Amino acid sequence: MSPRSASVNEELRRRSRERLLQATVELVDQCGYEATTLGDIADRAGCARGLISYYFPGKRQLLQSAVHRLMHRTLEAALEREPRTEDGRERLARAIDAVLGLAVDHPVLMRTHMAGILQAEGFVQGPEQQRLASLFRDTLRRYGSRDVDTDYPLLRALLMGAVFAVLLPGAPMPRTRLRAELFQRYGLDWELGVPPAGLPPDGTPHRRRDQSLK
Repeated sequence: MSPRSASVNEELRRRSRERLLQATVELVDQCGYEATTLGDIADRAGCARGLISYYFPGKRQLLQSAVHRLMHRTLEAALEREPRTEDGRERLARAIDAVLGLAVDHPVLMRTHMAGILQAEGFVQGPEQQRLASLFRDTLRRYGSRDVDTDYPLLRALLMGAVFAVLLPGAPMPRTRLRAELFQRYGLDWELGVPPAGLPPDGTPHRRRDQSLK
Protein backbone atom coordinates (compact mmCIF):
# COMPACT_ATOMS: atom_id res chain seq x y z
CA MET A 1 0.00 0.00 0.00
CA SER A 2 1.43 3.35 -1.00
CA PRO A 3 1.72 6.06 1.68
CA ARG A 4 -0.98 8.69 1.83
CA SER A 5 -0.20 12.01 0.19
CA ALA A 6 0.28 15.17 2.23
CA SER A 7 -3.04 16.53 0.98
CA VAL A 8 -4.90 13.40 2.09
CA ASN A 9 -3.30 13.56 5.54
CA GLU A 10 -4.21 17.23 5.82
CA GLU A 11 -7.83 16.49 4.94
CA LEU A 12 -7.99 13.70 7.52
CA ARG A 13 -6.61 16.03 10.18
CA ARG A 14 -9.13 18.70 9.22
CA ARG A 15 -12.01 16.24 9.51
CA SER A 16 -10.81 15.00 12.90
CA ARG A 17 -10.62 18.56 14.19
CA GLU A 18 -14.10 19.32 12.86
CA ARG A 19 -15.51 16.24 14.60
CA LEU A 20 -13.95 17.28 17.89
CA LEU A 21 -15.44 20.77 17.61
CA GLN A 22 -18.89 19.44 16.77
CA ALA A 23 -18.78 16.89 19.59
CA THR A 24 -17.81 19.64 22.05
CA VAL A 25 -20.81 21.78 21.06
CA GLU A 26 -23.21 18.85 21.35
CA LEU A 27 -21.97 17.57 24.70
CA VAL A 28 -21.59 20.91 26.49
CA ASP A 29 -25.01 21.94 25.17
CA GLN A 30 -26.56 18.75 26.56
CA CYS A 31 -24.57 18.10 29.73
CA GLY A 32 -22.84 21.32 30.71
CA TYR A 33 -19.17 22.17 30.83
CA GLU A 34 -18.16 20.51 34.09
CA ALA A 35 -19.95 17.25 33.29
CA THR A 36 -18.29 16.98 29.88
CA THR A 37 -14.84 15.41 29.90
CA LEU A 38 -12.23 15.42 27.18
CA GLY A 39 -12.65 11.65 27.02
CA ASP A 40 -16.38 12.10 26.37
CA ILE A 41 -15.61 14.50 23.55
CA ALA A 42 -13.07 12.16 21.97
CA ASP A 43 -15.51 9.24 22.19
CA ARG A 44 -18.34 11.25 20.63
CA ALA A 45 -16.02 12.41 17.84
CA GLY A 46 -14.64 8.92 17.23
CA CYS A 47 -11.09 10.21 17.73
CA ALA A 48 -8.15 9.24 19.90
CA ARG A 49 -7.99 11.20 23.17
CA GLY A 50 -4.49 12.41 22.32
CA LEU A 51 -5.74 14.30 19.28
CA ILE A 52 -7.37 16.90 21.52
CA SER A 53 -4.02 17.81 23.04
CA TYR A 54 -2.53 17.92 19.56
CA TYR A 55 -5.02 20.53 18.37
CA PHE A 56 -5.92 22.46 21.55
CA PRO A 57 -3.98 23.52 24.69
CA GLY A 58 -6.92 22.70 26.97
CA LYS A 59 -10.64 22.26 27.44
CA ARG A 60 -11.48 25.98 27.56
CA GLN A 61 -9.65 26.65 24.31
CA LEU A 62 -11.43 23.71 22.71
CA LEU A 63 -14.80 25.05 23.83
CA GLN A 64 -14.12 28.57 22.59
CA SER A 65 -13.04 27.28 19.20
CA ALA A 66 -16.13 25.05 19.05
CA VAL A 67 -18.49 27.92 19.87
CA HIS A 68 -16.77 30.28 17.43
CA ARG A 69 -17.22 27.59 14.76
CA LEU A 70 -20.93 27.32 15.61
CA MET A 71 -21.29 31.10 15.51
CA HIS A 72 -19.45 31.33 12.19
CA ARG A 73 -21.59 28.62 10.59
CA THR A 74 -24.82 30.11 11.97
CA LEU A 75 -23.91 33.61 10.84
CA GLU A 76 -22.82 32.42 7.41
CA ALA A 77 -26.09 30.53 6.93
CA ALA A 78 -28.10 33.61 7.97
CA LEU A 79 -26.21 35.92 5.62
CA GLU A 80 -26.46 33.60 2.63
CA ARG A 81 -29.99 32.29 3.02
CA GLU A 82 -32.54 32.93 0.29
CA PRO A 83 -33.41 35.44 -0.87
CA ARG A 84 -29.74 36.33 -1.03
CA THR A 85 -28.93 40.00 -0.75
CA GLU A 86 -25.98 42.35 -0.91
CA ASP A 87 -27.83 45.02 1.08
CA GLY A 88 -25.71 45.95 4.07
CA ARG A 89 -28.61 46.85 6.33
CA GLU A 90 -30.37 43.55 5.73
CA ARG A 91 -27.15 41.64 6.30
CA LEU A 92 -26.44 43.47 9.56
CA ALA A 93 -29.99 42.76 10.73
CA ARG A 94 -29.53 39.07 9.92
CA ALA A 95 -26.25 39.05 11.83
CA ILE A 96 -27.84 40.55 14.95
CA ASP A 97 -30.74 38.09 14.79
CA ALA A 98 -28.36 35.17 14.33
CA VAL A 99 -26.35 36.00 17.46
CA LEU A 100 -29.42 36.66 19.61
CA GLY A 101 -30.90 33.41 18.31
CA LEU A 102 -27.86 31.46 19.48
CA ALA A 103 -28.27 32.86 22.99
CA VAL A 104 -31.91 31.77 23.07
CA ASP A 105 -31.42 28.38 21.40
CA HIS A 106 -28.19 27.35 23.19
CA PRO A 107 -28.28 29.01 26.63
CA VAL A 108 -26.01 26.53 28.45
CA LEU A 109 -23.41 26.57 25.70
CA MET A 110 -23.38 30.34 25.25
CA ARG A 111 -23.38 31.05 29.01
CA THR A 112 -20.35 28.79 29.40
CA HIS A 113 -18.66 30.48 26.45
CA MET A 114 -19.20 33.94 27.92
CA ALA A 115 -17.87 32.83 31.31
CA GLY A 116 -14.70 31.53 29.66
CA ILE A 117 -14.09 34.78 27.81
CA LEU A 118 -14.48 36.79 31.03
CA GLN A 119 -11.88 34.63 32.75
CA ALA A 120 -8.14 34.78 32.14
CA GLU A 121 -8.22 33.06 28.76
CA GLY A 122 -9.87 35.93 26.89
CA PHE A 123 -10.43 35.38 23.19
CA VAL A 124 -8.85 32.36 21.55
CA GLN A 125 -7.32 33.72 18.35
CA GLY A 126 -7.86 30.55 16.35
CA PRO A 127 -9.08 29.98 12.79
CA GLU A 128 -12.72 29.73 13.87
CA GLN A 129 -12.61 33.11 15.62
CA GLN A 130 -10.85 34.64 12.62
CA ARG A 131 -13.52 33.37 10.21
CA LEU A 132 -16.24 34.74 12.45
CA ALA A 133 -14.52 38.13 12.66
CA SER A 134 -14.10 38.19 8.88
CA LEU A 135 -17.85 37.76 8.37
CA PHE A 136 -18.69 40.54 10.81
CA ARG A 137 -16.13 42.87 9.28
CA ASP A 138 -17.47 42.20 5.78
CA THR A 139 -21.00 42.86 7.03
CA LEU A 140 -19.94 46.23 8.45
CA ARG A 141 -18.24 47.19 5.19
CA ARG A 142 -21.43 46.47 3.28
CA TYR A 143 -23.41 48.41 5.87
CA GLY A 144 -21.26 51.45 5.16
CA SER A 145 -18.61 51.54 7.87
CA ARG A 146 -15.81 53.97 7.12
CA ASP A 147 -13.59 52.54 9.85
CA VAL A 148 -14.11 48.79 10.26
CA ASP A 149 -11.15 48.48 12.63
CA THR A 150 -13.00 50.69 15.11
CA ASP A 151 -16.57 49.67 14.36
CA TYR A 152 -16.04 45.91 14.54
CA PRO A 153 -14.88 45.84 18.20
CA LEU A 154 -17.84 48.07 19.08
CA LEU A 155 -20.33 45.78 17.35
CA ARG A 156 -18.73 42.76 19.01
CA ALA A 157 -19.00 44.41 22.42
CA LEU A 158 -22.65 45.35 21.86
CA LEU A 159 -23.53 41.81 20.77
CA MET A 160 -21.67 40.29 23.71
CA GLY A 161 -23.55 42.60 26.04
CA ALA A 162 -26.87 41.59 24.49
CA VAL A 163 -26.03 37.89 24.79
CA PHE A 164 -25.07 38.40 28.43
CA ALA A 165 -28.36 40.19 29.07
CA VAL A 166 -30.36 37.34 27.49
CA LEU A 167 -28.52 34.79 29.63
CA LEU A 168 -28.39 36.66 32.94
CA PRO A 169 -29.61 34.15 35.57
CA GLY A 170 -32.71 35.32 37.39
CA ALA A 171 -33.10 38.57 35.46
CA PRO A 172 -32.86 37.94 31.71
CA MET A 173 -33.88 40.71 29.35
CA PRO A 174 -36.36 39.92 26.56
CA ARG A 175 -34.82 39.22 23.19
CA THR A 176 -37.24 41.61 21.48
CA ARG A 177 -36.16 44.51 23.69
CA LEU A 178 -32.48 43.87 23.06
CA ARG A 179 -33.14 43.52 19.34
CA ALA A 180 -34.99 46.85 19.33
CA GLU A 181 -32.09 48.59 21.08
CA LEU A 182 -29.52 47.22 18.64
CA PHE A 183 -31.68 47.99 15.61
CA GLN A 184 -32.20 51.53 16.84
CA ARG A 185 -28.47 51.94 17.43
CA TYR A 186 -27.75 51.01 13.80
CA GLY A 187 -30.80 52.64 12.24
CA LEU A 188 -32.31 49.36 11.02
CA ASP A 189 -35.96 48.82 10.16
CA TRP A 190 -37.73 46.36 12.47
CA GLU A 191 -38.88 44.37 9.42
CA LEU A 192 -35.33 43.51 8.38
CA GLY A 193 -33.71 40.21 9.30
CA VAL A 194 -36.05 37.77 11.04
CA PRO A 195 -38.44 40.03 12.99
CA PRO A 196 -40.54 38.60 15.83
CA ALA A 197 -44.29 38.75 15.40
CA GLY A 198 -45.88 42.09 16.15
CA LEU A 199 -44.48 45.58 16.58
CA PRO A 200 -41.28 46.57 18.40
CA PRO A 201 -41.49 46.82 22.21
CA ASP A 202 -42.38 50.54 22.06
CA GLY A 203 -45.36 49.68 19.85
CA THR A 204 -44.25 51.71 16.86
CA PRO A 205 -42.36 50.60 13.76
CA HIS A 206 -38.80 51.78 13.43
CA ARG A 207 -38.15 54.14 10.57
CA ARG A 208 -35.09 53.70 8.44
CA ARG A 209 -32.54 56.39 8.97
CA ASP A 210 -30.23 57.38 6.13
CA GLN A 211 -27.04 57.06 8.11
CA SER A 212 -23.99 54.88 8.19
CA LEU A 213 -21.27 54.31 10.73
CA LYS A 214 -18.88 57.17 11.11
